[in-house]
Amino acid sequence: MEVDKDLVAASATPLVLAILSEGDSYGYAIIKRVGEVSGGELRWTDGMVYPLLHRLERRGLVEAVWGRSDTGRPRKYYRLTRAGAEDLARQRRQWQLVDDALRGVWLMVDGPTTQPA
Repeated sequence: MEVDKDLVAASATPLVLAILSEGDSYGYAIIKRVGEVSGGELRWTDGMVYPLLHRLERRGLVEAVWGRSDTGRPRKYYRLTRAGAEDLARQRRQWQLVDDALRGVWLMVDGPTTQPA
């Protein structure tokens, strides 16, 4: 299924912050992780993730540090800052509110459904 661009854009920051809350990572690994957590439905590109990481860095939500890849080549890793962790917590509360509201509306419209365990 193709996800609407507005929804992808709205969810990009909390997705990246949540992934970085798991530990330091780099652009390509973040792209792969987004694919994993979405069951392959979200397909991000370099052109999407790097501008986002740079914006988050300018806002002080992540910081970049140079390290080495498995092959010994230099690689830029990103890590969550304290401000980033606080922003992630705030965004998580907001997304939970939106999720609750949507589930409530859909339940009223569709009636009760059986959810798989």
